[in-house]
Amino acid sequence: MREGSNPLAVALFSEILTADQLLRNRLGRVLPKGMEISHFSVLNHLASIAAERSPAQLARSFHVTRGAMTNTLSRLEWAGYIHIRPDWDDARRKRVAISPAGLLARDQAIAALTPMVNQVVGELGAQKVRAVLPVLRELRRQLESED
Repeated sequence: MREGSNPLAVALFSEILTADQLLRNRLGRVLPKGMEISHFSVLNHLASIAAERSPAQLARSFHVTRGAMTNTLSRLEWAGYIHIRPDWDDARRKRVAISPAGLLARDQAIAALTPMVNQVVGELGAQKVRAVLPVLRELRRQLESED
């Protein structure tokens, strides 16, 4: 092992990365046809905040480039899941809102995901999930503060 490496840190990040890959694979299989995880994430975010956002705000929220977010938004708009309009205060900017079809698609995705998520949580046990959540939240906060 390299000098200064921390086996505990390596094991932690290895487990998180592997779990992320496996979870994304399982989510991708149960999402409605044609919906990608990035699409669901944006729809879920817009539905939960119940407010418009600019593409730049969304890109910052998801820690992706503006170009990547523009691509995702273009696909969602094409599917009729979001509305993109000019910002009335600054015509150079745009505002994004979830459409009724987008809310329905998000609800259908949640319905498709729920059995898989419930199964995983059930197998782990509620006590373990409650115990790990504060650690994962703190890890996320630390990683966000470094951006």
